[in-house]
Amino acid sequence: MQLRSLEILAPAKNKEIGIAAIDCGADSLYIAGPSFGARESAGNPVSEIASLKDYARKFGVKVYGVLNTILYDNEFPEALEIAWSLYHAGCDALIIQDLGLLKCNLPPLPLFASTQTNIRTPQQAVFLEQLGFSRLILARELSLTQIKEIRERTSVSLESFVHGALCVSYSGQCYMSSRVTGRSGNRGECAQLCRNLYTLEDNMGRVLVKDKPLLSLKDLDMSRKIPELVAAGITSFKIEGRLKDASYVKNVVRYYRKVVDDFISSNKGYIKASFGTLHGGFSPDLSCTFNRGYTTLFADGLRGKWNSGDVASSTGELVGRVRSPYKDKRGEISFLCDSSVELSNGDGLCFVDARGAVGGARVNVVKGKRVSLFQGSVPVEGALVYRNYNRLFEKELEKNMPLRLVDVSIRVKCEDSVLRVEAEDEAGVSVSLDKHTDASPALNTALARDLVYRQLSRRSGHFNFVVKEYITDKELFFAASFLNGIRREVAAILEKSEIKPPVSAVLKRAEHYTESVDYHENIANSKAKELYLESGVEDVSMAFELQPPDEAELMRCKYCIKAQLDLCGAALHEPLWLVNNGRRYRVEFDCKNCEMVIFG
Repeated sequence: MQLRSLEILAPAKNKEIGIAAIDCGADSLYIAGPSFGARESAGNPVSEIASLKDYARKFGVKVYGVLNTILYDNEFPEALEIAWSLYHAGCDALIIQDLGLLKCNLPPLPLFASTQTNIRTPQQAVFLEQLGFSRLILARELSLTQIKEIRERTSVSLESFVHGALCVSYSGQCYMSSRVTGRSGNRGECAQLCRNLYTLEDNMGRVLVKDKPLLSLKDLDMSRKIPELVAAGITSFKIEGRLKDASYVKNVVRYYRKVVDDFISSNKGYIKASFGTLHGGFSPDLSCTFNRGYTTLFADGLRGKWNSGDVASSTGELVGRVRSPYKDKRGEISFLCDSSVELSNGDGLCFVDARGAVGGARVNVVKGKRVSLFQGSVPVEGALVYRNYNRLFEKELEKNMPLRLVDVSIRVKCEDSVLRVEAEDEAGVSVSLDKHTDASPALNTALARDLVYRQLSRRSGHFNFVVKEYITDKELFFAASFLNGIRREVAAILEKSEIKPPVSAVLKRAEHYTESVDYHENIANSKAKELYLESGVEDVSMAFELQPPDEAELMRCKYCIKAQLDLCGAALHEPLWLVNNGRRYRVEFDCKNCEMVIFG
């Protein structure tokens, strides 16, 4: 039976966070080079990526270079220089959005189609596979049924987001930031206007909802859907967060490591995509890390409450309600918290009252149920209390990291004063070492044998050695230093054996295209235009960023405001309007396709 590997793919804002993700069980990482990485503030020197890859090799962890913004014609020389630098740094694949790169001299690396390429249908998926992509990163809005349909039509690897922040628009198809601020999401500069407060009005000017983050979605959590995602054809589980800090990455990666390991342990035919087992360390808890509440979005093909509520940032875990708020003569603010959760000095709190007003403060001192605050306004009686910064948990994440060790099986045979040690690690790398010895006969054979097992069944570097067998023609007593030296020598040989060059792959494009797509956006250069024309695509209008400012479709969403507000079928004076900071955006509803469209 051929085993299928399952991959936990973690974000790496930088080298340090990447190493933390590996230590917490990531099978692979995605990280941007100096530019063109779709996160303007998450670029990295290539030298740092090379250093990260050196660490990743110890555990067979892959590193994917991100080059997924749209490109203008004059930017291709720099983009190609980065692509080749990432190749020489040891990256295992490139994640790209701009298909103009396929007309260039790219390094021999597998290419992954970014979620920014908006892969929503089997037709789009087949088209990209025919272009030579070896992996497709699917749109986050797909149901499990839609994923299965894509799987049935394609043969390449499929990747799906399983955790983290959600864009309200289909990825790659949001132009609101570009229109309003000149900062394009497809250029890595998104201003995140979807997290702003909006007033919803009907076409008569009647206010339906006032000053709420109506376009802000909860965060994705598909941890309970892993078995169903695997059944649908997903083999790579992607965690969002190249702008997130180390504590977020550590907590989420370790959580998913346990979820995926539990699935593998009870389902034959699946293996981890990397090596090493976690030992000790903190216990993960998703409620204690940044989140806006959680959703599985459209996985089951059903609409739920996807909006993040009154708050577009992280409220954290609900811990209770405010009782008897008080401000004394010295100005110290305190309240009673009717909670079973034990708060600590230094915790961060968020307060949400019945009107949806949001406040926050840091805990100064906790005495029983009485909580005093450092500063801020007096919270409202009955307001919900959330903890969005757990000081003790953050300290645990920092101080109590797990140890990731690669298991090595050892078999020892001693014959004619020659000690032969045969070792094999999880990756199948083997070492055979012969050592001549003038060891004396053992006076106590049980102790002598125990010493061999004890000294060789230890850690050396990131290897965890276990003696599986010891055969000898006569019992000898070996010095502990002699055995320790053998173990360290084997470890050194194994470590060198694991360092391999990046996997090479040649881009293969189809000679004939059985599928084509109508592609209307994100063609920002002559190379991409030429590729689409060659592929039979007729509409090759240029990217939104290059068009004159007129009324246009700014975003198309699976998310629907009417559905969230239980207004489907209601008699409304449409179109509806979103109002923010003097700007008005027309909102229309494509109910046949169950989509919302925002114009500006």
